[in-house]
Amino acid sequence: MSKSTMKPGPITLDVIGFELKAEDRRRILHPLTGGVILFGRNFANRKQLTRLTAEIKKLRPDVLISIDHEGGRVQRCRTDGFTHLPAMRKLGELWARKSKSTHTAESAATAMAAATACGYVLAAELRACGVDFSFTPVLDLDFGRSGVIGDRAFSRDPQITFALAKSLNEGLRLAGMANCGKHFPGHGWAEADSHVAIPVDERPLKQILNEDAKPYEWLDLSLTAVMPAHVIYPKVDKNPAGFSRVWLHSILRQELGFEGVIFSDDLSMEGASVAGSVVKGADMALEAGCDAVLICNRPDLADQLLSQLKVSKAKQAESATRLNRLMPTAEAPSWDELQGEAQYQHARGLLRQLNLIA
Repeated sequence: MSKSTMKPGPITLDVIGFELKAEDRRRILHPLTGGVILFGRNFANRKQLTRLTAEIKKLRPDVLISIDHEGGRVQRCRTDGFTHLPAMRKLGELWARKSKSTHTAESAATAMAAATACGYVLAAELRACGVDFSFTPVLDLDFGRSGVIGDRAFSRDPQITFALAKSLNEGLRLAGMANCGKHFPGHGWAEADSHVAIPVDERPLKQILNEDAKPYEWLDLSLTAVMPAHVIYPKVDKNPAGFSRVWLHSILRQELGFEGVIFSDDLSMEGASVAGSVVKGADMALEAGCDAVLICNRPDLADQLLSQLKVSKAKQAESATRLNRLMPTAEAPSWDELQGEAQYQHARGLLRQLNLIA
């Protein structure tokens, strides 16, 4: 199969460093590969990042180049002109701010405008360097229990979370980027960090649907992708949400009507270990309803997946169709062009005025 006729496969994997090595090229060219996720170790400066993304696209124009870039402590590109965006909790605090001269409605409107500006700046800067997609926004509610979520969440209130996420998504869209709500149905209650443990949330389904899952329901068609949590909700299913057909098919797809892309969270995380081997985990995730599976920071496990995972042609075609919808449809301005763009300068100016960026 030639590069021009290849379609994205269900595996999203990472690369080793600042430029592609032979083993990176081999993995990217594999027909099961559909995406490349970048990390801080892949970023030295803007020119290097732009070279790297161009090199990936030259190999596989169809792969989605993604990154975890939310703002706050989860921002992979922090130097060489990139705006250090605030943690999303700052936007929730802005919404709740009250003073003698500011009514609640005005605070809410200001917070939503700031969220749109954050989304626009985030997406515009990444796209100027060749990155297609960021795994944002976090829709988890801040119950004050989860250290791994914490200030990454907008608010404890699902209505505020919905409104700010919708505004941020609009900013992403204006810059030509899709979005990804995470971690469905919610990682805010479980205290354990799924990177190093297996979190459990003992609450009943009704409570979770009435609180944590509400932003997913309300965002509806504006939500283009979802990443489920590596959390077990034993009153609903014995499997973590990312491996659960109950959560992904019966609830997310059927009950909530979600038609976008479902990404598994990283299969190398401890929260995914309940599935057994990485191949078993990928099988379970895809069978549960995921369109794509992530494998990060473990090239050996990526090689296992590429050599052993079996995916039907029908499943791969369906997933490829959904993944293609996440690709930017318009060419992005270069970094230098972006600096002179009025909309970008306005967004940064608003964030600076509100003391959300330096």
